[in-house]
Amino acid sequence: MGLKMNRKVLSLFVLLAITATAQCGNVYDITKYGAKSNNDANQALGQAWKAACASKVPSKVVVPKGTFRLSRAAFFGPCKAPIEFMIVGTLQAPQNPGGFKDGDGWVTFQDIDRLTLDGGGTFDGNGQNVWGKHCTRLNYCSKLPINLRFNFIKNSVIKSVTSLNSKQFHIMVLGGVNLSFRNLKIIAPEDSYNTDGIHIGRSTNISITDSYIQTGDDCISVGDGTKNLTVKGVTCGPGHGISIGSLGKYRNEAPVQGITVRDCTFKNTQNGVRIKTWPNANEGSASDLRFENLYMQNVGSPVLIDQEYCPWNQCNTQNPSKVKLSKISFKNIWGTSSTPLAVNLICSRGYPCQNVEVGNIDLKYKGKDGPAHSVCKNVNVKVTGKMNPSPCKFKA
Repeated sequence: MGLKMNRKVLSLFVLLAITATAQCGNVYDITKYGAKSNNDANQALGQAWKAACASKVPSKVVVPKGTFRLSRAAFFGPCKAPIEFMIVGTLQAPQNPGGFKDGDGWVTFQDIDRLTLDGGGTFDGNGQNVWGKHCTRLNYCSKLPINLRFNFIKNSVIKSVTSLNSKQFHIMVLGGVNLSFRNLKIIAPEDSYNTDGIHIGRSTNISITDSYIQTGDDCISVGDGTKNLTVKGVTCGPGHGISIGSLGKYRNEAPVQGITVRDCTFKNTQNGVRIKTWPNANEGSASDLRFENLYMQNVGSPVLIDQEYCPWNQCNTQNPSKVKLSKISFKNIWGTSSTPLAVNLICSRGYPCQNVEVGNIDLKYKGKDGPAHSVCKNVNVKVTGKMNPSPCKFKA
C-alpha cells in the first residue's frame, strides 16, 4: 500500500514537473542577444521577440535588472502560443522625440492573443524635456510618442509594471478584447501636458484595477466604441480625473456602453468623474454609465457632466452637443471639493440627458465662497438617499 502510494505521489510530482515545464516554456533573455546596460536594446529585443513568438510552447522574453536604452520597439503577432514579456529592469526612451508620426507608440504590442506583460519593471519615457515645449495647452503634440500602445490585443494581462514620464499618453488601447490591467503605476508630474494615464478606445471587456495613476491629464480616459469597462480600486491624482470622452469631435463615433467606475480615490485632481462632449460637433451616444463608492479629497469638480466642453474657447458653443447621454448614476460619493460647485450636470439642450440618478452624495466645501452647491441644465435628476449639496432641479 505504501509502495503504491509512493508511486502515486511520484507520478503526481512528475506530472506537476511536466506541467511547470510546459507553462514555463522557452525563456529568451535579451542579454543573450547582445543587449547591454546603457546601450540601445532595440535589435536584441526584436530578435528575442521573434524567437519567442515563433515558439510552439509558451515562451517568455525577459528584460533583466539594469537600465537599457531603447529608441523604439514594435512587437507583432500573431504568436504560435501564449507569450510573456517580463520586464524586471528599465527600458528608457531617448530624450529627443523626433522620428515619430501621429499616434505612434514608443513601445507597441499588436495583434497578439494571450499576452502577459509583467515583472515589476519600468518603461521610462524620458519626457521631462518636452513638456511645455513641444507640447503645450494649445498644442496637442500628436507627434510625440505614446509610451505603450496595445493594438488589437486579446485575452491578455498587463500587470505590475510602471510607466514613467511619458512624452504623451502613457498607455493607449485600441481594439482590445478581454484585457486586464492591474497593479500598475503610472507616474508623471502635474504639469506634464497631455499625459493621459490610460486611454481606451473601441475595446470590449476591459478591466483596470488596483492601480496608482498620477499625470498631467486624465488618469483614465474613455473613447468611442468602448463597451463593458470596469475601473476599480484606482487611486487618481494629481491629474484631471477619470473621464468618458471627449465625445462627438469626429464623425462616425461608435457608442460607449457599460462603463463602471467604483471603489476609487481622487486626490487633488482637477475633476473627479466626468462625462464630456463637444458642442457644435457630431452625433454619438453613451449609456449605462455607473459611478459609485468614490472618495474625493480636495477635488475641483467631483461630479461633472459637461456637454459644453470647449477647452480654451476653440469651438462654437451656440450649437448644442449631438451626443445622447442616458442611464447614468452617481452613487455613494463623499469627501471634499476644492470649489463650491461640487455637482455640475450640464447636458445638451438639443438632446437632454435621460435617466440620470444621484444618491448618497456627501461633498463638502470649506472655502470662502460659501457652502457647496449643485447646478443642473437640461436634465431631470432622480435623487435617492442623502444629498449634500442639495439636489438641483431641471433648468433649460
